[in-house]
Amino acid sequence: MSGVNDIRSTFLDFFKKNGHEIVASGPLVPRNDPTLMFTNAGMVQFKNVFTGLETRPYKRAVTAQKCVRAGGKHNDLDNVGYTARHHTFFEMLGNFSFGDYFKDVAIELAWTLITREFGLDPKRLLVTVYHTDDEAAGHWRKIAGLPEDRIIRIPTSDNFWAMGDTGPCGPCSEIFYDHGEDIPGGPPGSPDEDGDRFIEIWNLVFMQFEQVTPEERVDLPRPSIDTGMGLERIAAVLQGVHDNYEIDLFKALIHASEEATGVKAEGPHRASHKVIADHLRAASFLIADGVLPSNEGRGYVLRRIMRRAMRHAQLLGAQEPLMWRLVPALVREMGQAYPELSRGEALISETLKLEETRFRKTLARGLQLLSEATAGMGAGDRLDGETAFRLYDTYGFPLDLTQDALRQRDIAVDVEGFNAAMERQKAEARASWAGSGEAATEAVWFAVKDKTGATDFLGYETEVAEGVINALVRDGAAVEAAAEGEDVAVVTNQTPFYGESGGQVGDTGTIEGEGFAIAVTDTQKKGEGLIVHFGRVTRGTAKVGQPVSLTVDHERRARIRANHSATHLVHEALREVLGTHVAQKGSLVAPDRLRFDFSHPKPMTDEELAEVEALANEIVLQNAPVVTRLMAVDDAIAEGAMALFGEKYGDEVRVVSMGTARKGEKAGKTYSLELCGGTHVKATGEIGLVHIVDEGAVAAGVRRLEALTGVAAHRHLDEQEQRLRQAAALLKVSPQDVPARLESLVEERRRLERELSEARKKLALGGGAATGNGDGREEVAGVGFMGRVVEGISPKDLKPLADAGKKSLGSGVVVFVGTSEEGKASVVVGVTDDLTSRFNAIDLVRAASAAIGGKGGGGRPDMAQAGGPEGEKAAQAVEAVRAALSG
Repeated sequence: MSGVNDIRSTFLDFFKKNGHEIVASGPLVPRNDPTLMFTNAGMVQFKNVFTGLETRPYKRAVTAQKCVRAGGKHNDLDNVGYTARHHTFFEMLGNFSFGDYFKDVAIELAWTLITREFGLDPKRLLVTVYHTDDEAAGHWRKIAGLPEDRIIRIPTSDNFWAMGDTGPCGPCSEIFYDHGEDIPGGPPGSPDEDGDRFIEIWNLVFMQFEQVTPEERVDLPRPSIDTGMGLERIAAVLQGVHDNYEIDLFKALIHASEEATGVKAEGPHRASHKVIADHLRAASFLIADGVLPSNEGRGYVLRRIMRRAMRHAQLLGAQEPLMWRLVPALVREMGQAYPELSRGEALISETLKLEETRFRKTLARGLQLLSEATAGMGAGDRLDGETAFRLYDTYGFPLDLTQDALRQRDIAVDVEGFNAAMERQKAEARASWAGSGEAATEAVWFAVKDKTGATDFLGYETEVAEGVINALVRDGAAVEAAAEGEDVAVVTNQTPFYGESGGQVGDTGTIEGEGFAIAVTDTQKKGEGLIVHFGRVTRGTAKVGQPVSLTVDHERRARIRANHSATHLVHEALREVLGTHVAQKGSLVAPDRLRFDFSHPKPMTDEELAEVEALANEIVLQNAPVVTRLMAVDDAIAEGAMALFGEKYGDEVRVVSMGTARKGEKAGKTYSLELCGGTHVKATGEIGLVHIVDEGAVAAGVRRLEALTGVAAHRHLDEQEQRLRQAAALLKVSPQDVPARLESLVEERRRLERELSEARKKLALGGGAATGNGDGREEVAGVGFMGRVVEGISPKDLKPLADAGKKSLGSGVVVFVGTSEEGKASVVVGVTDDLTSRFNAIDLVRAASAAIGGKGGGGRPDMAQAGGPEGEKAAQAVEAVRAALSG
């Protein structure tokens, strides 16, 4: 039972037997708290339940919650690899009571689990309580039989939890395990409590009070329980080891790292293997939950984690990208408990491989700069912040990677100087977190939801329905009525309007009742289960409680349906053409077009785009029925349905299937099978046509494809056909001969341009527009000289012209000044080899440049070039060279 997977399942099963609902881990990107970068505790997904903004159908819950602490307030990144218990990613086991049981039951359940189910020796356990919490201390004495000397009263905030400056709060009781006298350290509250002998394994939070103001605290009407037990910590205890990295899970990952690098995890290499194992978990889970590496926000934190691990792979001597090769080992260890890892394995591997490949190209240059900057430093010295920032800005070195690289030499970094340099470059992403706006939810919608209940969506079957106005919201506050001309948000008990989600835009249309009408301009999903119509009252006054008729804009919805179904076909076609690593990273399904973002490391070729379009249209022409089923999410995924990573799905999901594959492994089977809550056509033929109009990059490893369907696609192709016919008429050929004719004309133009250029060069050398006498050849200071101002010669052709002039002179100096239509001038000076010891072309061209308002110039002693803005002074530039020769 001591394996990590066994411990996790034992914990969940124990609380299930004791009336708790097993709730799946929330995503690492929180959906209900805009203040958090990542989910960092088990209670995050229940925050609105604890505050009363949300209700659930159960009062007891148990979870194994995936957590990340690597950015913002909770940042353990720097310590990972060098301590026994720091992690960026960890699992938090927890049981929760929402106003059901309290301290006595929580303590009894905890004690029963760890002493009976887990079999820990009670003599090795002690607990802490808040110093005034006599109630908890009494329960520990009565239930666990603990003596007073093993119930330690702590007067600090370590044993008093608060959600914030105001809101729910309460005392904590922590359970500690004694590793024995041979380990240094004292019990909690003692002077040497920071030692490793007594390790906290479980924290029980008794949510007992409401902090109304900083000075006022009142009792909660429904006290609650929130507990947290680090899975890695309890596994270390149960497996008889003192280092979390010695439990079975990390042993497997570190063994995979050893096998891949050929370097044993011993001595100084131990830290690098620990970093790689920990960061592999964090990076893989973040990617599976939809985070991709970038230069800001969550993506930047992910990149820091990945690059820190990749730096340690380099320290181990890995010659090729390493991290992606370890993903199968992680999936074997954790994929059963977290199926999103298995579903996302291809994308995780591809992302890790691409990032490490890119990073290796800059790592060597960055380390060289770091080595040069610290060459004269020793232990105790500090690297200046400007250099650390240049490493970050130029070479992509996060600050903590620079600190990590210098750690072994005991050299610190001027963090204040780094931050100052960062502030000066405000255009860059200065902070790794600025708020998670996309997941924020306003409290007003929770209040509406609690009062009215969820909105029933009828739009899969109909575009017209009857309903009752349950709430009106104006300027962020609930109101009882909205008059003509006012903008208002309307919540009804049921609606056919689709709320924006999953990339599909919200519906528009009308809401009408007796004596009033509302033009709906957008529909969105708010809170948990509310569909909100946004619009303006165009007639009369709308009031809460009035019956209404809701009508969706049919033509607009029809175009949206076609684009959404086409998106599914395009998605599958991309996977077939490019590979199964393709995963949806975003989409827009609008009435006029579809946009699809997907994971792929390089641009698509014209042939690949044509093949994707052909495959999609093959299914369109099948006119196959689009079938929608409600299934258990696990069953749907087992059947092969694609799910969006990081998307929250309920117990039942809609599975949309369409078409029959004609070839490949799926031949004869359903072509497209996806989890989707959007609206779709009844048969693929209603899409009409899929036509791809653009493909490009939107982020590292993410491509974007845009396409049109139906009438919009036909209109676009008609316009293209019209342009082709116009071009054919101008070229006086048939449309099919346009490419060949254009190719011929382009080649003819190139030939003429070459001939014209040669003619101009000959003209420039042979006469006309010369500043000297006769043909422009003369002697100055006893040497041959040719000086000319020429027109119609491009700057790049001046050097060949000067070479020809030098050849013509045999011995001497040539200067050619070309003028442009914009009034600028370019000058080239050439000196034959026999004279470079007397005259330097660079000095001469600088004299010419000064005459035309330029600055400087450069080249070689025998040939130099410069420019200036004052083309009207071109002749003076020639004279400046003549004067320089005369000395």
